[in-house]
Amino acid sequence: MRIKNQNISLERAYDIIKKPITTEKSTNLQQFNQYSFIVSKNSNSFEIKEAIEKIFKVKVNKVNTSILRGKGKTFKGQFGFRKNTKRAIVTLNEGSTIDPSLEIK
Repeated sequence: MRIKNQNISLERAYDIIKKPITTEKSTNLQQFNQYSFIVSKNSNSFEIKEAIEKIFKVKVNKVNTSILRGKGKTFKGQFGFRKNTKRAIVTLNEGSTIDPSLEIK
């Protein structure tokens, strides 16, 4: 059985949330109160929710996560793969907003 209400430390919260995603698509989602972040691959939705609430002091309604597989690339004749990344789209409660000028450590 998983414990949903895990109290995580502020240090762990900053480890979970890597950086915000600032693409045209993620900017358009902000009008629906949704924000996108690159998060740690070993974190779950409950931890992401706690981390966002602790860092930005907002109330999170829902968290959707997806793992993007690294693409194959050729660099100077050598073939390799980009890293896999995990993204989270966080939906906030009505009236809550995240200031885009806030930086994550």
